[in-house]
Amino acid sequence: MTPEPEPQTAEETDSRHAQKMAKKKAARDKIMATKSGEKGLIIVHTGAGKGKSSSAFGMVVRCVAHGFPCAVVQFIKGAWDTGERRLLTGHFGDLCQFHAMGEGFTWETQDRARDIAAAQAGWAKAKELILDSNLRMVVLDEINIALRYDYLDIAEVVDFLTTSKPPMTHVVLTGRNAKDELIEIADLVTEMTLVKHPFRSGIKAQAGVEF
Repeated sequence: MTPEPEPQTAEETDSRHAQKMAKKKAARDKIMATKSGEKGLIIVHTGAGKGKSSSAFGMVVRCVAHGFPCAVVQFIKGAWDTGERRLLTGHFGDLCQFHAMGEGFTWETQDRARDIAAAQAGWAKAKELILDSNLRMVVLDEINIALRYDYLDIAEVVDFLTTSKPPMTHVVLTGRNAKDELIEIADLVTEMTLVKHPFRSGIKAQAGVEF
């Protein structure tokens, strides 16, 4: 029978950990040395889980903190008095434009023609903002919903992002059910996975958490 190894002392455990982390750092440094390029990214936040818009607004806050001009176009939540809207327009209006173009979720308006008109107006504003090379980031909040219901032409959106977006402008597109065509051209795609949500237990959307 093979004898069990002697238990390590705290010093030995610390030494092994330091050696392991040193090897990991050397490997990471080698990888990072090959990464020197910069470009404006097409970023997609999708999935059934919460956090898509929240993550996008976190990026906006980062831009503001660095002094980078940015803009937000909201395609659905235009009628909502959201915390993000209050913060950005009330305190950082000089750095972040905020355009609430939507009129609510599709089941609230119950008017397809009206929803299409609102989405088209939002997309027109989005294109105007994206073409402004002074803006570092443009967030298209919930545009994926407008694309899902074909209120916007996905081919037109993809063509514009791939041919007309200034090279250093980041564009963030949020919402469930991102189209495959959009995912294909994106540089960064994150899918939020729903594990558990209080709404299913009878808890309504709450200020500071959902809006």
